[in-house]
Amino acid sequence: MTIPFFRHASVAVFCLFPLAATAQSPSTTVQTLDDIVITASRSAEPLADASGDITIINAQQLADARGDSMADIIGRQPGVQFISNGGPQTIAGIFLRGANSNQTLVLVDGLRISELQSGGTHLETIDPALIERVEILRGAASSLYGSDAIGGVINIITKTGRHDRPLSVWANAGYGTSETLKTSAGLSGASHGWDYSLAGSIASSQGFDVMRGHFANNTSTDSWGHYTDKDGYYSHGWSGTLGYQWQPGHHIGLMAYSSYLHADSDGSQDDFPYATEDNVRNLVHQQVYAITSTNQITPIWESVLRFGWAQDALDYRRPTEGSFVHSSLKRSWSWQHNIQVHPDHRLSVLGEHVAERINSDFEYDENGRDINSLALIYKGRLDRLQAQASLRNDDYSDHGNQLTGGLGLNLDLTDAWQIGVAGSTGFRAPTFADLYQSGSMFYRGNPKLEPEKSRNIEAHLQYQDDSTQVRLTAYQNKIRDMIINVSDPITWMTSPENVNQATLRGLTLTGEHTLGSTTVRGSVDLLDPRNDDPGIGEGAQLQLRARQVFYAAVEHRIAAWKLGAEYQYTGNRYADAANRTTLGGYALVNLTAAYDFNKSLGMQVRWNNVLDKDYVRVDGYSTPGSNVFVNLAWRM
Repeated sequence: MTIPFFRHASVAVFCLFPLAATAQSPSTTVQTLDDIVITASRSAEPLADASGDITIINAQQLADARGDSMADIIGRQPGVQFISNGGPQTIAGIFLRGANSNQTLVLVDGLRISELQSGGTHLETIDPALIERVEILRGAASSLYGSDAIGGVINIITKTGRHDRPLSVWANAGYGTSETLKTSAGLSGASHGWDYSLAGSIASSQGFDVMRGHFANNTSTDSWGHYTDKDGYYSHGWSGTLGYQWQPGHHIGLMAYSSYLHADSDGSQDDFPYATEDNVRNLVHQQVYAITSTNQITPIWESVLRFGWAQDALDYRRPTEGSFVHSSLKRSWSWQHNIQVHPDHRLSVLGEHVAERINSDFEYDENGRDINSLALIYKGRLDRLQAQASLRNDDYSDHGNQLTGGLGLNLDLTDAWQIGVAGSTGFRAPTFADLYQSGSMFYRGNPKLEPEKSRNIEAHLQYQDDSTQVRLTAYQNKIRDMIINVSDPITWMTSPENVNQATLRGLTLTGEHTLGSTTVRGSVDLLDPRNDDPGIGEGAQLQLRARQVFYAAVEHRIAAWKLGAEYQYTGNRYADAANRTTLGGYALVNLTAAYDFNKSLGMQVRWNNVLDKDYVRVDGYSTPGSNVFVNLAWRM
């Protein structure tokens, strides 16, 4: 029996809000002012002052999940669901508050890394060992970042050097199920005005068969290129920073990130029967480079000038038919001025230029476009009222101007209780494949496409003290002019059109409480992802989104030991847009343990899917069974 949507909401409120009534004040706190966030306003600020529904995955959380992929780690956060076509080396998609994976903007150190053909992101290439933290901003944020930020923004921040810190060296070596081996090492520090960091990682795994052999309706996956074997991977990557503060308030810095993945997978229907001869292999290379000059021009005026370069390349190798090669390049510069007009009021003015270029074995009528952007961001406080407002215009060389805005108000009712409301708009520009792909008998881009557009409203109620944090957020995001492929029944020619409308409604309840050496946290996500205008053969619920996701975790310290357990339940989803095939819900139990031998040497153990649950994220594709990863960590 299906429990009505708002009955779930009532149960969630009564389950987690009692945490507020049991608040204590132990020495360990849920959140401190040392938690700095950048993504919420494009300027560094304490997390406690940030506007919007934002989460930080910190360095410790990343360290506790050494054997997991970046998609796995992000997928355990509130408001997030993810899919993958098999193992950690395969394509992964993130649904942030139910938005499509190409409707969430993914950044590395503030630079967009989505590829230009489909708008997706190669999350599978990013090794968490090279990452310092991840910031997740939920809700439409195009007025801050431009295109793709309909569901929100995920900013992946690499390891950096820190001011006034001596040389620090670290290394990790881990081994786990499927002969998975991961090693990483790095150093960082700062001295005499210089700051620096360098990190590298290598990983390999025998993997598991990425396809299940059958679909949910029990038909064979052989026609889709299933080749029964283990699909493994090899990857390596590095990141580095170098900066110099040539006088107080004036800093110039370089950052670089590069990752390479050689991944086995199975073919597609187009590859059959060739994929049965051997595996298909994906070679993916992701690079991001930037130089940034930060200058305190006057006591109230900070200037941040940045030049960036991001490139991704995919070499899709089929055993008999050779390679398909695709790459995309984004060159950018931005100049942001942060003006502290009053101690409680800040105004930021941003100018930005991005040149997008695509190079592919597919044919395109156009292979480049330019975007010029201008944004204004206000952040201020008046007594107990906080406000953030933003306005941005993006001028595309191929389809004109897109104006977006956002306004958020937070009111501190007391030192512990806060309420807030926010509204924002978003858009997603059509990709190069949407607009310009040609040269195929059955697919052609549509240069008349309009961008997808959204209107997001949300409200929250939050309680927070030294040991407890509880937050309830309700939201609605209406998306129009969604781009889908439409086929002509006579010619079979397929082209994208702006035909769909969708509404994403939901409630997210999160809670965390620390009592002495024990921390308990949890979240409840209730989502109603509706197709507002289903066409022939389409259903009313967006595919692959669960309406209910529950997460709970407990962590306890005993001397040098840290023990933890996690539980996550994901409800039923539809495998197809027609809502005919249902993927069953599933519950996963994970266990963690860590032990510090001394100040320099420690061990972490993570056991995922303890009960060896057989579950499906995408119809026809496998998921990992019970798996263990053991890591030794050394630091100086």
